[in-house]
Amino acid sequence: MRRFAVSLAAAMLTLAMPAATPALAQGAGLPPHAWLFGTWTGGIFPMPSGLSDQACLSQPIVIFTRDLVLRATITDQTLTQREIETARTSSQGAEFRFTAASGGSGLLGTGAGPEAGFGCTSPDELHVQRRGENEIVFPGCADFPNPLVRCHMR
Repeated sequence: MRRFAVSLAAAMLTLAMPAATPALAQGAGLPPHAWLFGTWTGGIFPMPSGLSDQACLSQPIVIFTRDLVLRATITDQTLTQREIETARTSSQGAEFRFTAASGGSGLLGTGAGPEAGFGCTSPDELHVQRRGENEIVFPGCADFPNPLVRCHMR
């Protein structure tokens, strides 16, 4: 049920905030990472060929919003949420710095653990490299060795 709610929220976000280019995002008063808003799939595993829009939206791997980046993990059904402290565009994409991962309230009251980050050098930073209009990668992040592809609404 929680995955459905996240998928529904991502779909609503995608409808409310169409994909924007970095220049348009800055000119319209949107944050510099507005071009990333929406749901992305792939990354953890290679992107399957012929994935329908509906199947893509039902399996979000990463969701970018104005204030949060959510990510799926292999070991948990819920999405891990990271609050954006700063975001800026770079020559190849975007760079994020997240608020420090807190002790969290995991299933057994454990801390945020290694899943809090993206498998990058620092769990509180994420570099996004744009490979095309609808494809990105997280360079140097072991948890995401494959490209991510944007999920589209019909």
